[in-house]
Amino acid sequence: MSALIKAASEQVPPGQAVFFRSFFAIPVILGWLIWRGDLRTGLKIRSPMGHFLRGFVGSVAMGLGFAGLGLLPLPEVTALGYAAPLLTVVFAAMFLGEKVGVFRISAVGLGFAGVLIVLSPRLTALSGEAVDTAQALGAILVLMGAMCAALAQIYIRKLVKTEETSAIVFYFSLSSTSLSLLTIPFGWVLPDLWVIVCLVLAGLIGGTAQIFLTSAYRYADASVVAPFDYASMLFALAIGYVVFDEVPTGTMLFGAALVILAGIIIIWRERQLGLKRGQARALKTPQG
Repeated sequence: MSALIKAASEQVPPGQAVFFRSFFAIPVILGWLIWRGDLRTGLKIRSPMGHFLRGFVGSVAMGLGFAGLGLLPLPEVTALGYAAPLLTVVFAAMFLGEKVGVFRISAVGLGFAGVLIVLSPRLTALSGEAVDTAQALGAILVLMGAMCAALAQIYIRKLVKTEETSAIVFYFSLSSTSLSLLTIPFGWVLPDLWVIVCLVLAGLIGGTAQIFLTSAYRYADASVVAPFDYASMLFALAIGYVVFDEVPTGTMLFGAALVILAGIIIIWRERQLGLKRGQARALKTPQG
């Protein structure tokens, strides 16, 4: 999906790309809800404002990420996007009152060190030499997008307490489609036919990916599913090299490896904490 958005970025502004990505995901999601018999629950909501806030922050995250794709190599955007789970840990402690121990804080610190390493060639203050302004802007946009994506995860954690997963998936696509229309005055264009095909495919693939991911979490624990997200780096490296002639630097690969390691450590630690909480609840449950 990211590769298709990147291919279209030369002609299409980020806001228009968000529209195509969101709008053409809706038929896929509706078809999935009908097939599962969840259409009624998928359209029922209890927290309209919660869905709006999640949709707004998620739409901004998507737009910033798409803008970054037009300025940076695909693997680099993917690596910087891995900052989102790290920021989620920080925001969960700040806004949800979750207790974060030294172990996870250390992992977050390791991940941020990796982010700085990936960023170092893009920012003058870190590299000590002149850098490409557009690529520096791209790095900043992707990081801001990761921050917004982490905030979106915080809203999702709140929503799952009262809302069905199918409703969260559907109304995000609906919200981001509607919000993207606000960017029409900022330069929407009539792209070439092949670009339109890329954008439509991005929407269909994005909607399918949401369904696959949601289904995966139904059949396996988050600690099993989440690490597979980092396989996207392998695909980004392959597609970036073959399609966009992008050769990753050793610095980028090393920084990305640190970020991925930190993310896996956090996932492992949260699994351990989840097991301990489950055992504690079992001990408190009266035995029949």
